[in-house]
Amino acid sequence: MSKPTPNTPLNTPISTPSSASSSLHAQAAVMSQPPAWARRLGYLGLIPFVTGAAAVCTGHAPAAHGLAAYAATIASFLGAIHWGLTMREAQPNNAALAWGVMPSLIAWVALLLPTAAGLYLLAGLLLVCWGVDRRVYARSGLGTWMSLRTPLTVVATLSCLMAAVCSSL
Repeated sequence: MSKPTPNTPLNTPISTPSSASSSLHAQAAVMSQPPAWARRLGYLGLIPFVTGAAAVCTGHAPAAHGLAAYAATIASFLGAIHWGLTMREAQPNNAALAWGVMPSLIAWVALLLPTAAGLYLLAGLLLVCWGVDRRVYARSGLGTWMSLRTPLTVVATLSCLMAAVCSSL
């Protein structure tokens, strides 16, 4: 099928699920690292993590809730990626669909806990998401994206841990 143009209606199919999947694998095989724009956006997404943790650790305790809410949002986004990957398949993978909702449900529970406990849970969740994604991305031909995901996950996780420790003091 054809490539989308700026005037392509939203309901116009661009490709079939099997050709989209094949195309995705072909594009990923050529890419040595995520595009520069994706890297920039990813690193910009760390601003709430770093500033939130810094604010908590310099005495602005209410910032911990904002940081937890942002971490929960990011965890939900990470789960949704799995839905996006499997929706492109002719027969969606039930395990991918199930895993895709787990981060948002666990993040919701984290927001119901006392803030420090929630931040610890969110830090662990971000690490679990990274571990799952590391395997899934490799199988999906998207392993090069881990070169971006890894440093983002490290900074996000450390920010949650740092804020949890500081808010417990």
